[in-house]
Amino acid sequence: MAASEDHWPWRAAVADLLQRDRLAQPDQLATVVAAAAAPLGLDVWLYLVDQEQRILLPVPRPPAVSPPPLPVESTAAGQVFMSVRPRSSTVDGRARLWMPLLDGTERLGVLEFVPAGGSVDDPELLSGCDLFGQLVGHLVATKIPYGDALLQVRRQQRMSEASELLWRLLPPLTFACDRATVAAVLEPCYQVGGDAFDYAVNGGTLFLAIFDTAGHELRAGLGTAVVMSAIRAARRGGDGIAAMALAADRALEEHLPELRFTTGVLAELDLDSGRLRYVNAGHPPPLLIRKGKVLRSLGGGKRLPLGLGEATIEGLVEVAEELLEPGDRLLLYTDGATEAFGRDGRLFGVEGLVDLVERDTDDLAAPETLRRLCHTALTHYEGTPTDDVTLLLVEWAEDAARRMLPLAMRPGSP
Repeated sequence: MAASEDHWPWRAAVADLLQRDRLAQPDQLATVVAAAAAPLGLDVWLYLVDQEQRILLPVPRPPAVSPPPLPVESTAAGQVFMSVRPRSSTVDGRARLWMPLLDGTERLGVLEFVPAGGSVDDPELLSGCDLFGQLVGHLVATKIPYGDALLQVRRQQRMSEASELLWRLLPPLTFACDRATVAAVLEPCYQVGGDAFDYAVNGGTLFLAIFDTAGHELRAGLGTAVVMSAIRAARRGGDGIAAMALAADRALEEHLPELRFTTGVLAELDLDSGRLRYVNAGHPPPLLIRKGKVLRSLGGGKRLPLGLGEATIEGLVEVAEELLEPGDRLLLYTDGATEAFGRDGRLFGVEGLVDLVERDTDDLAAPETLRRLCHTALTHYEGTPTDDVTLLLVEWAEDAARRMLPLAMRPGSP
C-alpha cells in the first residue's frame, strides 16, 4: 500500500530540492539533485544530451568521479532519450533506473537513479522518480541562462560567433500542446551561418517561420537576427504575416543595407480548423506530408526575398492557404538540406530529402523523426556540409503530443 501523501518520502525530496535550488549556481545543480535524493537511498546522475543529440554527457558534481559519456544510439540511456520511456539496466552488478529528462516536452537528456538496494521495478519508485525528474528538467531549463556550466557540458567543440548569437535567439527545439507539435534541428550547430527558425503559439494560432540569410558566418547571422527581431516586434504588435514580412524588409534596408537578402517562409496555422496561411519570400517550398508520404510541396504565397525592397502594400502581398487534415505534417527546410552533394557525386536534391522523409519515421514523435532525419541526411553528404541545414517539422494532430510524453504520463498507460 502506498504511503499517505503527507508521509510520502518523495514529497520531502521534492521540497528539499526546491529549497536547495533557491541559491544554487548552475554548476551546483547536479550536486543539489543528488543531495535531495540521497535520503531516499538513491544515487542520481544527471546527463545532458550534446548539441548534436548524439551523446549523453554527465553533469559534474565534484568531488565525485563522473561516469563516462553514453552514446545515444547504442545504450539503454540512449533508448530512454529517444523513446522518452523509462528503462532499467544492470551495470557492474548494480541495478539502475533510467528516466527521460524533459522540460515539458523538450528532451534535455536522462537521469540515472541507482538504489542502494532493492528492485528498480517497484511502481512507487517509478512514480517517484518520474515526479522528481520532471522537477529536475524544469530546474535545468531555468538555471541555464544564469551561467555557462550547463551549456559547456553540452558542447563538444567551440562555437563560432554567429552560432553563439543565433542559438541565443532561437526558441526551444521542441514544443507540444494538445493540438500540435513542433520540432526543429539546425546543423552544423557549432558553425551556423544565417539559418534560423522561429515559432510561437498564442490562443488558437501557431506561428511558424524559417530563415536563411545570404552569406556566411557573423554577417549572415546579424542579418537573420535583424529579421527575427523585426518579425517578432511586428507579430507582438498584432500584425499579420504579410505585414511581418514587410517589417523585415524595412529593418534590413535601414540597418543592414549592404546585406544582400534573407529568404524565408512565414506561416500561421489555425489550431482548431487546420487552415494554414503562409508567405514564401524566395525560400524552398514546404513539404506537406500525409500518412507518411510527401503529398506535395506548397508553392504559393510567393514574394521577393526579405530585404529586396518589396514595393507593394500588405494588401497586395499574396498570402496562400492550405487546409490540413488531422495527422498531417509540414516540413520547412533550408536549401542546405537539398543542395549538398552525395557521396556518389550527385546533388542530394529535394528527391533525396523526400526519400528520407518517407522512410520509417511516421510512427516516431516529431523530435525523434527530425533527429534521425538530420543525422541520416548528414551521412549522405560528401564531407562536411558547406551550408547550414535547418529543418522545422510541424504535426497537426490531437494525439501528436502523446508520443512525446513519458510513459507514466500518457493517457491510457498502465
